[in-house]
Amino acid sequence: MKKTYKICCLPGDGIGPEIIAEGKKVLAAVGKRYGVDFQCEDALIGGAAIDACGDPLPEETLAAARASDAVLLASVGGPKWDSTDPAAPRPEQGLLRIRKELGLYTNLRPVQIFAALADASTLRPEVIDGVDMMIVRELTGGLYFGKRERFYEEPGAGAAGAPGQRAYDTLEYREYEIERIARQAFEAARKRRGKVSSVDKANVLETSRMWREIVHRIGAAEYPDVELEDVLVDNAAMQLISRPADFDVVVTENMFGDILSDEAAQITGSLGMLASASLGDGVALYEPSHGSAPDIAGQGVANPLAQILSVEMMLRYSFNMGEAADAVRAAVTAVLDEGWRTRDIADASTPADRILGTAAMGDEVAKRI
Repeated sequence: MKKTYKICCLPGDGIGPEIIAEGKKVLAAVGKRYGVDFQCEDALIGGAAIDACGDPLPEETLAAARASDAVLLASVGGPKWDSTDPAAPRPEQGLLRIRKELGLYTNLRPVQIFAALADASTLRPEVIDGVDMMIVRELTGGLYFGKRERFYEEPGAGAAGAPGQRAYDTLEYREYEIERIARQAFEAARKRRGKVSSVDKANVLETSRMWREIVHRIGAAEYPDVELEDVLVDNAAMQLISRPADFDVVVTENMFGDILSDEAAQITGSLGMLASASLGDGVALYEPSHGSAPDIAGQGVANPLAQILSVEMMLRYSFNMGEAADAVRAAVTAVLDEGWRTRDIADASTPADRILGTAAMGDEVAKRI
């Protein structure tokens, strides 16, 4: 009997519907080759959900996600829904909430160099040679989920005695949240090159001092075979550019991870090439690392490879289909090695007849699977 997996697909906003179609195309090719039935069901999230029902994460979407074997997300957001009104719904709230509701406390973002795209990086070839890191980001705590407020402060209430607005966001972590993300990082390092770089701001923040103590305790007691180093976040931002190949597994809290993972993505030359997996104790979510790119939405020129590589991660982590995941990565590598490009990863030397649109790039990958 054919194995069946149910996938909740969330096209979202901007280029989302275009690129997720290519993810489904690749899934169909994998299913045909390996005798698996992937049943994809679309649901609303982000700005599209706000437009439809006023909620960036409708209850129907959450129920569909919980009932699935995995969630495949494209992208959310865009200027249409930008607002300084704190009461206005925002597309990103849907993404934050689905992570929280599904208990997705770990974000894995691999950063690897495709040889065919090495010239696309803004760094010198000798600097990026051998770059292969995994960023492990805590996903459900910290500033993004802490208590926040903005209010008007009456004259005389502030230190300077001047009236005006006041705002705060609370950065908070609990011991168990740090323990579980630390274990995820150490486990990942054991399967890789055996080194964890823990990024914090322990010279200033109390949460970071607690983070460092707990990571060291877990490492010493449970993972003495894994090398551990501490890196302050500002230094990490510099070292990611000056010595990226020295990093193996980088583990950090939510906001630091959000910023550093985008910086690391640029090492590869394009956010359009990087996928991510959000894992917890149940249904996992897979998505490209880039945004919704509303400026090119509907033009058929978006790069679908990060979405396709998120399918690779889904096959590997949710369905234990390592051979199929390898086939997807090999297909992407072959397409790039043959000189096929989308507009964002093309350069002056790329022949015009080698620049593909979104659907055509998906076709090339699927054909090789």
